[in-house]
Amino acid sequence: MTAPPTHHPTGSMIIGAKPVTGTGDEVRSTDPRSGAALAPGYPAASAEEVDRACALAAVAFPAFRATTAEGRAAFLDRIADLLDERRDALVERAHAETALPRPRLTGEVGRTSGQLRLFAAELRAGVWQGVRIDPARPERTPLPRADIRQRRIPLGPVAVFGASNFPLAFSTAGGDTASALAAGCPVVVKAHQAHLGTAELAARAIADAAADTGMPEGVFSQLVANGTAIGARLVADPRIRAVAFTGSRRGGLAIAAVAAARPVPIPVYAEMSSINPVLLLPAALDARGAGLGAAFAGSLTLGAGQFCTNPGLLLAIEGPGLDAFTSAAATAVAADPGATMLTTGIADHYAGTGDALAARPGVTELARGTREGGAACGGARLLTVDGTRFVADPWLQAEVFGATSLLVRCTDTTELTAALAALEGQLTVTVHADETDHDLAGELLPMLEERAGRILFDGWPTGVEVGHAMVHGGPFPATTDPRSTSVGTLAIERFLRPVAYQDVPQALLPADLRDDNPQNLLRRVDGEPGRDPLPAG
Repeated sequence: MTAPPTHHPTGSMIIGAKPVTGTGDEVRSTDPRSGAALAPGYPAASAEEVDRACALAAVAFPAFRATTAEGRAAFLDRIADLLDERRDALVERAHAETALPRPRLTGEVGRTSGQLRLFAAELRAGVWQGVRIDPARPERTPLPRADIRQRRIPLGPVAVFGASNFPLAFSTAGGDTASALAAGCPVVVKAHQAHLGTAELAARAIADAAADTGMPEGVFSQLVANGTAIGARLVADPRIRAVAFTGSRRGGLAIAAVAAARPVPIPVYAEMSSINPVLLLPAALDARGAGLGAAFAGSLTLGAGQFCTNPGLLLAIEGPGLDAFTSAAATAVAADPGATMLTTGIADHYAGTGDALAARPGVTELARGTREGGAACGGARLLTVDGTRFVADPWLQAEVFGATSLLVRCTDTTELTAALAALEGQLTVTVHADETDHDLAGELLPMLEERAGRILFDGWPTGVEVGHAMVHGGPFPATTDPRSTSVGTLAIERFLRPVAYQDVPQALLPADLRDDNPQNLLRRVDGEPGRDPLPAG
């Protein structure tokens, strides 16, 4: 077993499962409430240290991809156990670095360990390989059919970029890392500068779990960067075969450009920008406009508006129900005291982009909350514009990362449909509809499907369930690849690719493709799902 865990950050990176002190310039996270730099400092990685992490990942890959599904599942379970055991230390450090409430962070530790265990269960279920077998048909006319078998194999080492707004669930040990490790891909993480101590504690848990379960050196590393050069070098390294990123559109596109410019381009799965429109249909507004207004404000201000699914856009048709909604929403927003944002830089950017949105022609501010929490505090804002202006001005769809939302008031269903047609890709679209709205909702649904990865009715988009059916992705600019999700078990498919085996002798076939099905996998044989062995001969 491993040595007793370190419960306090030490300023180290993890390269090849070992603590390493970087040789670059020092980087520190800060307390967003005071702006004070937090100890310890983290010397950033040098180019040579990036190269070493990538080299170790490449060396580890053949052995790691050859581990059994059960072996990788045990590794993921062990990471989850260690995160839970070290929860208090993780929560305290994350609270110091992000000002997020301790109960929220305690829940995030549970979400992080829970999704690791979910991927462990997915490995044990034996469906992720996607095995398909078309047995030989030598008697088929006019041409016989060869024996063709398909499975999915891991891509290779994956670079993961930690997110600012989820120091645990979307960062070092988060869903991108969990799904890549489940697929059999070593991971090199670039820690987010906003929460370096939290990242180190989580990285040590992964390194300890790797040692406890006998994983190869290099299966996991974590680097600290000062600026963008180290991240770009990581993405450009020829040993990295895919990238996962959660952050801004500018950051995601910069990473995608580096990946595309490589001699051998690689996939980038970047979750970037979404304003998560909410459609308020007429009958729902008439029935409960005021209640919807108050509930909307709660979703908008949750987490200081720093979730990737806070509702940044409202679309509705003029009428008394919308007036009731607007009054209640404006009252709730004006009463919001504000909250400390993740960093002073994020708070400054939020204020600037919110002011720019409010200054666009035709935009009116309906309500503005207070800012009582210091320099990094972000106050809520509710703005409005008419539907014609919204369609004409693409800038009105710019993401304001924080608790600001724009209400688009449409004159009729034609204008509402035009506003929807103008929308960029989104992570979510929410619809509030009563039964008499269902005909209109049904007409709009195909348009919503083209613009979002998740469509929800009569709820609010904040809160993303981790499960088998969830999609946390969407058309550009929500993500760089609308076919993928970063939440749920389908996320493993980002780091796998299909391989077909034609007329390969039984003795040479991978175990999951052999006739006797020794792993008892669910397989499609001639298109029919089942676990039965194939008849001999």
